[in-house]
Amino acid sequence: MIFRQTLKALLSHWRQHPVQFFSVLTGLWLATSLLTGVQALNSQARDSYARASQLIGGEPQASLSAPGGGTFAQQWFVDLRRQGWPVSPVLQARVMLEGHEEQRLQLMGIDPVSLPPGAALVGQAREMTEVVAFFSDPGRTWIAPQTLQALGMGEGDRPQTVDGRSLPPLHAQVDMAPGVLLMDIGFAQQVLGLPEQLSRLLLPATFSAALPEAFNGRLQLKRADEENNLSRLTESFHLNLDALGFLSFVVGLFIVHAAIGLALEQRRGLLRTLRACGVSARVLITSLVFELGALALLGGIAGVLSGYWLASLLLPDVAGSLRGLYGAEVPGQLNLSPWWWLSGVGLSLLGALLAGADSLLRAARLPLLALANPQAWHQAHARWLRRQGWVATLAGVIAASALIWGDNLASGFVLMTALLLGAALALPVLLNSALNLLSRRSRSVLGQWFLADCRQQLPTLSLALMALLLALAANIGAGSMTAGFRQTFSNWLEQRLTAELYINPQTPAQANELHAWLKQQPAITAVVPLWQISVPLQGWPTDIHGIIDHPHYRQHWPLLESAGDKPWEQLAAADTLMLSEQLARRLKVSIGDQLTLPTPQGPWLLRIVGIYADYGNPKGHVLVNADHLLAHWPNLTPNRFNLRIDPPAIPALLTALQGRFSLDDSRIVDQARLKGWSTQVFERTFAATAALNSLTLAVAGVALFISLLTQSQSRLGQLAPLWALGVTRRQLMLLNLGQTWLLALLTLVLALPLGIALAWCLDAVINVQAFGWRLPLRVFPLQLVQLLALAMLATLLASAWPLYALYRTQPADLLRTFAHED
Repeated sequence: MIFRQTLKALLSHWRQHPVQFFSVLTGLWLATSLLTGVQALNSQARDSYARASQLIGGEPQASLSAPGGGTFAQQWFVDLRRQGWPVSPVLQARVMLEGHEEQRLQLMGIDPVSLPPGAALVGQAREMTEVVAFFSDPGRTWIAPQTLQALGMGEGDRPQTVDGRSLPPLHAQVDMAPGVLLMDIGFAQQVLGLPEQLSRLLLPATFSAALPEAFNGRLQLKRADEENNLSRLTESFHLNLDALGFLSFVVGLFIVHAAIGLALEQRRGLLRTLRACGVSARVLITSLVFELGALALLGGIAGVLSGYWLASLLLPDVAGSLRGLYGAEVPGQLNLSPWWWLSGVGLSLLGALLAGADSLLRAARLPLLALANPQAWHQAHARWLRRQGWVATLAGVIAASALIWGDNLASGFVLMTALLLGAALALPVLLNSALNLLSRRSRSVLGQWFLADCRQQLPTLSLALMALLLALAANIGAGSMTAGFRQTFSNWLEQRLTAELYINPQTPAQANELHAWLKQQPAITAVVPLWQISVPLQGWPTDIHGIIDHPHYRQHWPLLESAGDKPWEQLAAADTLMLSEQLARRLKVSIGDQLTLPTPQGPWLLRIVGIYADYGNPKGHVLVNADHLLAHWPNLTPNRFNLRIDPPAIPALLTALQGRFSLDDSRIVDQARLKGWSTQVFERTFAATAALNSLTLAVAGVALFISLLTQSQSRLGQLAPLWALGVTRRQLMLLNLGQTWLLALLTLVLALPLGIALAWCLDAVINVQAFGWRLPLRVFPLQLVQLLALAMLATLLASAWPLYALYRTQPADLLRTFAHED
């Protein structure tokens, strides 16, 4: 009974102060929305990786594949089966369907009869009739329901590829990976135009026999843990999204913290009355916690719903980034588990508890009479301010320790978190010191009141200003990093993508024939072949590229570091290599060190003579001399040809290529198309980052608006004496605007160095640990001016309504503030 009446009395406050009720709900809603939205994106992507890795379900599968990654003769499968190897054939390639040329799907052909023991089709055992229908004429094409819907097709449809070949009838399977077409390998060979060709041979994970001598150098074994590296390759991408979502969550909680603290302060008299009527401190705190939980539940439900909506808006950009950077297929529609919905509401409850914990503890520890003392809360805030200063100092020490001794991605995020937390906690201390210093130099009575009143507003506005500081710093840091990366990436593309055409043959036999034919074409001024083999280096997937000694590389392949003045001559003459910056950092090697590459002939020891940038590539990248590479992989054929040709001669050459070799569009890429695709992937990669940054700044603006609005009524007590002394309401409005702008301007001044420091952390620490490359720190003054102007505009908009309300305040309202004065 006492609990119910106490709760009823506490809830009556929200009826009298609906703006505060709205501010608490808004903070919880925004915080939960942004974080759950990011979690939804990452959860959807990771679920897609899991489905892709379990496409041939059961136990993890090892595989045999051609060293260059191309197709090989089906006869090899027959020969290995006759020698007792339990191999199962797979053919895999990208296809485009007629009418859907903008979407490239992964077509995968398998043989369900010869699948390794323990394996199952799409993760589970199937009925025999279903398996028979899979490979019996006309066959079936298994497809994920969301992919079927995205294509605008129905069950049983038989779409055609752009080459005019019909697929077996479509059949939806709920556990299929998105963007994948699965069919019997015989039908896949017909659809792809690759008769008697295979991409891989599956093996049981436990099979460990030595490869027959006849296949050494022709096939390479990939273990089960090397087959699917999507989760590992994309870990950094998702971790960065998580960091932005968490930052937005913290900024939203600032709104809740400020609103709850103000509401508790305004209920001092109510709390005193309840305690005087016999309500124990335990019942009072329990009632406050229950009230906070109910608010969190409402805000959490709204936040989860809007988080789902936000994730739906950002999913296409994130899916495009993952597809372009890593080849990962993510569906265009969200399919989330019930656990995600429950965890979103749980996050709201946890956030509300964290945001209100300080206010609840202060209310529990203040003496009974102090609850009625208007200065008690300000005295408590002064003590808390001193503690904040010490905590900010401790955060600075943690940040310095992470920078000096940290050597992984976790330490990089510890550095950023400690830096941002320390700066946010130090902000009220620095603002208080700055205002105190300015007040000592002020000679005007009104000026001293102006500054003293600014200090008095700090307890109410400090959290909103901290949110503004974090949002501005995040925007400055991420904006500088993104713009700098864009400039660096564009320059790098201009240097590296210089060939007019890039040709990728379909089979090894075609590669040799194509090489000979290209060298006979008079319109081509240079044919630069490229050999490629994939090997794991210290557990990381790495592509080794064999190149010829050609002026093309000296002119258009910039090196970050090199051994001597002639590294390309060293690469051509001796057992040497060049490697990408990210691989060098991952392996912790530098110029002059030796690196061992695994080959069918045994370990190959090479000396490092060059390190180069390779932005956007999640795999390791190595350059060696082609003759030396072919000495260790003699059966390797070129898998790409870079052609230098005058642009007017390109159409005629393309016509001849299509007529002679029947190459589809995906195997002929021109320079402009490749640059456009690379730039598009870049823009889509940072689209989600830019959207979350903008939302974070918007949340900070909402926090400032709510703080100003909630304190507008309590401000009349400080402004009424000035009005009584002859200061007009218009002057009072301008004084309030000046105070808000002064605090915001001081915050912006502090946000500039913090944002630049954050940009340096992103460029020199996070990018290095997450992706392996370091970007030069670039500061764009115009971008900073635009952002600061936007922040001042947001401050003006946040203060507009409270200032207008003050301007419209009637003299009777100002006089009423003296009614209870002694």
